[in-house]
Amino acid sequence: MNPMVPGLTGAKMSSSEEDSKIDLLDSPAQIKKKLKKAFCEPGNITDNGILSFCKHVLFPLRTSAFEVKRPAEHGGDSQYHTYEQLESAFAKEEVHPGDLKNSVEIYLNALLEPIRQEFEKPELKKLTSQAYPVQKKKGATPQATGGGEDELVPSRLDLRVGKITSIKQHPEADSLFVETVDLGEDSGPRTVISGLNGLVPLERLDQSLGLFLCNLKPVKMRGIESQAMLMCASTEDHSQVEPLSVPEGSAPGDRVFVEGYEQGKPDERLNPKKKIWEKLQPDLVVNDSHEAQWQGNALMSKLGKIFTKTVKNSPIK
Repeated sequence: MNPMVPGLTGAKMSSSEEDSKIDLLDSPAQIKKKLKKAFCEPGNITDNGILSFCKHVLFPLRTSAFEVKRPAEHGGDSQYHTYEQLESAFAKEEVHPGDLKNSVEIYLNALLEPIRQEFEKPELKKLTSQAYPVQKKKGATPQATGGGEDELVPSRLDLRVGKITSIKQHPEADSLFVETVDLGEDSGPRTVISGLNGLVPLERLDQSLGLFLCNLKPVKMRGIESQAMLMCASTEDHSQVEPLSVPEGSAPGDRVFVEGYEQGKPDERLNPKKKIWEKLQPDLVVNDSHEAQWQGNALMSKLGKIFTKTVKNSPIK
């Protein structure tokens, strides 16, 4: 008989509770988000969903030691050849929950990546969408599903192609650029502040096309108001940061959407109190093929997919 494995939240695993389980087609961003929220109290080995995944999923499949990576100042990397060794070390608080979660994330993504790639085939993507259709709230209209007030869908984001027509260093902040961006609006260009100085050369950004989120609430950054956000892919340690690239032939104002959510209408302005962007952003990633996606669905314009040239397997921010 198979054991009853605790869910990530510390209680019984439930198919109706999304954050209690790992699905085979979860994206790296979804896994990161679920593991971050998972119950993993220091020294507690009871109803610990992270340890349960190690015991019942990861250790049985391993042919080499389970490695927990951590900085040298925190003891350096450690290896465990049996689950019992790992559990004992965790109970003694020799392994920090954050380090354990990071290691489990690495192993889960390595395990699931071949499955994700297989399900990128068109026939399997179609089968998946038919078997697991997007659940609509009871009584929701097509308009609401496409971006109604209570629907958490990516069509609520006003994503557009923009051209940086001029750029300079922020006079009050060494890490910031001040950009003038043509977004195809009759009202004229917008001012955008990006924290890319020292990460992306100014010359590379000047006169370039990029993807911009246009319906965030404007915010002043060291005295200058930023009226949109340049979308970039970034590794967790920020050693690589790259603005997203748009298809050849794109023009300022071209709309960008998530595949499957083409009909939705963006909010005029995202309500900061409802944190729509903050809830949608963790599922925005660049995959192993350098393609920008939300929950496995491509970011696209009428001319093709949004992509990166170098950065991959990284979140979009």
